[in-house]
Amino acid sequence: MGEGKKPSKKSGSARLFEPITLRGLTVRNRIWLPPMDTYSASACDGKPTPFHYQHYVSRAMGGFGMVVVEATAVAPEGRISPCDLGLWDDAQMDAWRWIVSDAKKTGAALAVQLNHAGRKGSTGCFSLGFQGASVPREFGGWQTVAPSAKAFGEYAVPRELTVDEIHAIVGRFRDAAWRAAQVGFDAVQVHAAHGYLLSQFLDPLVNEREDEYGGSFENRIRIVVEVVDAIRAVIPDDMPVLVRVSATDWAAGGWDLDQTVSLAKVLKKHGVDMIDVSTGGIIADVTVPVKPKYQVPFSEQVRSRADVSTTAVGLITKPKQAEKVLKSGAADVVEIGRAALRDPYWPLRAADKLGVPVEEAPYQPQYVRGAFR
Repeated sequence: MGEGKKPSKKSGSARLFEPITLRGLTVRNRIWLPPMDTYSASACDGKPTPFHYQHYVSRAMGGFGMVVVEATAVAPEGRISPCDLGLWDDAQMDAWRWIVSDAKKTGAALAVQLNHAGRKGSTGCFSLGFQGASVPREFGGWQTVAPSAKAFGEYAVPRELTVDEIHAIVGRFRDAAWRAAQVGFDAVQVHAAHGYLLSQFLDPLVNEREDEYGGSFENRIRIVVEVVDAIRAVIPDDMPVLVRVSATDWAAGGWDLDQTVSLAKVLKKHGVDMIDVSTGGIIADVTVPVKPKYQVPFSEQVRSRADVSTTAVGLITKPKQAEKVLKSGAADVVEIGRAALRDPYWPLRAADKLGVPVEEAPYQPQYVRGAFR
């Protein structure tokens, strides 16, 4: 007898597998892959490689609703490391198309996280060495920039940006977003978290400027708002824009939850559809109380106080744990990060654990015979 599809004995529904609509995009479920750097643009040209195809398409096949591609630099000097991905040049677009096209054929949606690393740029990675340190110029490093000439930990001291240079960086985000739309990405995420350039502007412990981009809350958020406005002006109206934020830098006198909520309210008015809520990464040598779901309360507060859709991330590893986050109202979407590095098919395992019938789970037709039952 052939291995035909057996009737499923399971029944029931799970919040994780309900679709969600942002503007003109409907995503098949609420299990998303967050952006996680792989530092694998081996030619140091910002172009994705067959590794990236395998990495992202396999997780799209594994059932993730939205796959958010890792930090992708809007300028060469905006890379975190020389091996970061980029969309700063039209010549990089073709290298992206096969990944985006084939991942979307699985039913997943694709977003790209656009980033400028600022003072945390020009750092090492596994293939180059210099991990946890700045890369010397003779090994491909560069002069970093920041709102103020303050170094991150032991990294090289950055150069303070001029106002004209700030305006140029806003234009870089705009141009990269336009390229993303042309390539076929479904959504754009702006990286304003984890101590990279945009979050450096937000944080009063890092930003010591005395012009229109420093000082008051309104001035410190100015570049983020300008980036969002610039992106909205060049992408389709029905294309969602997400912003990733660090809800706190875990340091007294720094960026905190109340400021995050205020920022989220402003961004919603400027056309941002979802806030990806993370924490930390801004101030060096800060103790972060890492434990399962440690960032979920921040997502819940931003969602309820700013009346905006949010994602939750941070050591969420088990299906029932993730389901509880959604059912409690703490977030609209759960992001599965490190667990997805171990298991590209995490959503399919989750469907089995939560009693979702095989025919309702995001299996590729070729793999149904091997479904969890």
